[in-house]
Amino acid sequence: MPLALVALAVTAFAIGTTEFAAMGLLPQVAGDLDVSIPQAGWLISAYALGVVIGAPLLTAFAAGRPRKAVLVALAGFFAAGNLLCALAPDFWTLAAARLVTGLPHGAFFGAGAVAAAELVAPDRRARAVAVMFSGLTLANVVGVPGATLLGQHLGWRATMLVVVVIGAAGAVAIARLVPALPSPAQSGLRHELRAFRSGQLWLALATVVFGCGGFFACYSYITPLLTEVSGFATGSVTLVLALFGVGMTIGNVIGGYAADRALRPTVCVAFLLLAAVLALFAVTARAQWSAAATVVLVGLFGFAIVPAVQTLVMREARGAPTLASATVQGAFNLANAQGAYFGGLALDAGLGWTSPPLVGSGLAASGAVIAVAAWAAARRGAGAPDLPSTVAGAGPTPDAAPTAGSTSASASTAVPAPAPAPDDRIGAGSTTLR
Repeated sequence: MPLALVALAVTAFAIGTTEFAAMGLLPQVAGDLDVSIPQAGWLISAYALGVVIGAPLLTAFAAGRPRKAVLVALAGFFAAGNLLCALAPDFWTLAAARLVTGLPHGAFFGAGAVAAAELVAPDRRARAVAVMFSGLTLANVVGVPGATLLGQHLGWRATMLVVVVIGAAGAVAIARLVPALPSPAQSGLRHELRAFRSGQLWLALATVVFGCGGFFACYSYITPLLTEVSGFATGSVTLVLALFGVGMTIGNVIGGYAADRALRPTVCVAFLLLAAVLALFAVTARAQWSAAATVVLVGLFGFAIVPAVQTLVMREARGAPTLASATVQGAFNLANAQGAYFGGLALDAGLGWTSPPLVGSGLAASGAVIAVAAWAAARRGAGAPDLPSTVAGAGPTPDAAPTAGSTSASASTAVPAPAPAPDDRIGAGSTTLR
């Protein structure tokens, strides 16, 4: 994998750290700015709102511009937002700064995923996307615990300043290591919006919103589940959550490799396994050793989905993937909100701390149903089985029927995929580094 992917991962690490570390810093922020912890929790919502708003707006603004310049600008925007957070004199200024900081999140991951796919050969695209997202998973293993520890000793502003440095380093690394990535021949907002005419694209996004809501239904209430049901001490929860990050990191790698070999099957199987392990968690949570082991599996299967669905969305968007790829980040945030909401309803109904994983299991199963239905519809539309992404990445329309003029010696003889037209690649005019 090229070093350019590492540059993207560095910025992803900074983004993941600032997004999730806020949860561990709420007591410090509340005490310093004289607000309640529940009110300080609005900072998390402000960031999520920024992601949802910024993903389509900034992507639309950047449409038609060279991707490398866009990525450097977004990384710089993110670092500047964190600097505003560190210097905020009061709570409401900090909340506004958090919203501003969230604006480039979705646009960066959207453009970054497309750029990562352009940097490698077609049969390695999902793995390249996984390398970029490894920064996000490592943030949960190293960045969030480290940021929380730093904030407890030196204050939350020190944590924000460290994130500023990491974000700036990511911008510099992108500027130096990522090669020129010109915009596609057909570009602009109108061209990007055409991707949303695809029913398969909407099904892929629905898979994220409903299926990934299962992961967040569990993750949102993991701390009280571990303390009230599993019996972990409050100080031990951070270590267990680090195991969550380890599982996410492993799942990210496995999901990337599997998706490059069979994209749709990977999505379907990952959701089914996530549904199974979440249902199991309601039982295994009653003992510390089994709870810790299950936490790793929830993280693994939950994040094995990410590079697969990100690649699937880019594939279904065909020649206009950037806006669709950024929209996935908004879909993940909707999944987060939905999962937390339905998990909370189960708790309010008095079903106990083991109910959110069961709710999550149902949501993950719904994602699997949508994924299977989309796969079946694609097979019917193509008149042939879904191709592994190693082939799909090389052809113009992975689920399309063979082009006119293609021949086959027999029904069982595979026909090589035709050469791709420029605008049917992830990005026309892409630079491939092997």
